[in-house]
Amino acid sequence: MKTASDIPSVSCPVCRNKAPKRFVTVGEREYWSCSICEARFLDPAQKPQSKQEYAHYLLHENDPDDPRYRKFLSRLCGPLLEALDGSLLGLDYGCGPGPALAMMLQEAGHSVEIYDPYFFPDAKLLERTYDFITCTEVVEHFHNPAGQFEKLDAMLRPGAWLAIMTCFQTDDARFADWHYRKDPTHVVFYRESTMRWLAENRGWSCKIPIKDVALMRKPG
Repeated sequence: MKTASDIPSVSCPVCRNKAPKRFVTVGEREYWSCSICEARFLDPAQKPQSKQEYAHYLLHENDPDDPRYRKFLSRLCGPLLEALDGSLLGLDYGCGPGPALAMMLQEAGHSVEIYDPYFFPDAKLLERTYDFITCTEVVEHFHNPAGQFEKLDAMLRPGAWLAIMTCFQTDDARFADWHYRKDPTHVVFYRESTMRWLAENRGWSCKIPIKDVALMRKPG
C-alpha cells in the first residue's frame, strides 16, 4: 500500500494545479497532463540543465537573412502587424542567437528590443514595459511558465499584445512519436485551450489567427 510519501509531489507548471495526472512514459522521460489548463509537461525532476540547453541551442540555424526562416516567422509576424497600430515599442523575448523576428518588425517601422537569457542577457530590458512582446518557439522551453507569464504580464503596458508561437499539442495517441516532444529542451506542451486558459486567467483577450499562433491582449 502506497503512503503519501510514495506519491510524487508534482504541480502543473502552467496553472499550478496540484493534482495533474500521469500521462505517458517515453523511454526514461515521464510526462504529466493537467485537467485544468490541458497542458502536457515533462516531469520536473527530468528538466535539462542550463549547459545542456545552451549546447542544444547552438545547433539551431536561425539566420535572420534566411528567406525560409523569415517565411516561418511570418506566420506570427503577419497577424501581429495587422493588430498593431502606429510605430510601437516591442520586446522579442527569447530571441535566440539570430533575432530575425525583431528585424522583420523593425523593417515594418517598430522599435524592438531583444532579450535572451543565453545570447542577449540584458536583464535591464525586463524592467521596462512594452506595447507588444513576442515569444516565438520559446514558451515550450519555460521551466516555470506560470512565473514567466507573470513576468510577461508585468512588462505589458495597458492594451499591449503578447504574441506566442509554439506547436500546439493535439493528439495524445501520437505524443510519443511527435517531433516536438523529441526536442530535449522542450518541457511544456500547450494546446489551443491552454492558450485560452492563460489569457482568461489574466483577463486578456485571445485570438488564434492561425494554427500554433496565439495573439493575446492585455486590457487597455
